[in-house]
Amino acid sequence: MKTRDRILQASLTLFNTQGERNVTTNHIAAHLNMSPGNLYYHFKNKNEIIYDLYLQYEALVDSNLKLPEDRPIVIQDKLVYLKAIFQGLWDYRFIHRDLQHLLLNNDALHQRYHLFFKRCLHQSQAIFKRIREANIIEASDEELSTLSLNTWILVTSWFGFLHTNLLVKNTTEESQELLEAGIFQVFALERPYLTEAYRQPVADLAASLGPSLDELAMLK
Repeated sequence: MKTRDRILQASLTLFNTQGERNVTTNHIAAHLNMSPGNLYYHFKNKNEIIYDLYLQYEALVDSNLKLPEDRPIVIQDKLVYLKAIFQGLWDYRFIHRDLQHLLLNNDALHQRYHLFFKRCLHQSQAIFKRIREANIIEASDEELSTLSLNTWILVTSWFGFLHTNLLVKNTTEESQELLEAGIFQVFALERPYLTEAYRQPVADLAASLGPSLDELAMLK
């Protein structure tokens, strides 16, 4: 593995497990048994590392939101989309754990993220329109726009919700199971728009996901 890639991989691990604010470039260099000077040869500062990791995350999300080209969309596709999106949230969880802080401290990242948001919103609307074409939901274009935005807000704020409501107190208490409980909430957003033929199939699909947030909170 190239040194630059090793730095990114180690940084992602440390940011995810210890929190980005608690990790310095010296910590990253020490983790890699590398001199700080060698690290600075590849990245001038921590913001550059964060920006490159964000680009990886952005590319992952873009690839996960592609529509099938050779067939109609089916209800299982929605679960595939959500599983992939929430897996990305977990793999790059430091980003959404403290997103406002990251954006305020990195102008280039802030500008890039704004474009990313608009692109994701547009692609989400395209997915919902294909779901409507498959007669899985009934909704106007305006309702689909609102549903797309609300889905974005829910997904991108889910980590913050877990922390601010003390379901997760620190990075060691985070779990992929708790994170993926957010998929239930996305299904709940869409429930009022389901056609009669798909109400039960979608309910069965949601039930196959595992414990809901209510059930996990009771366990805690």
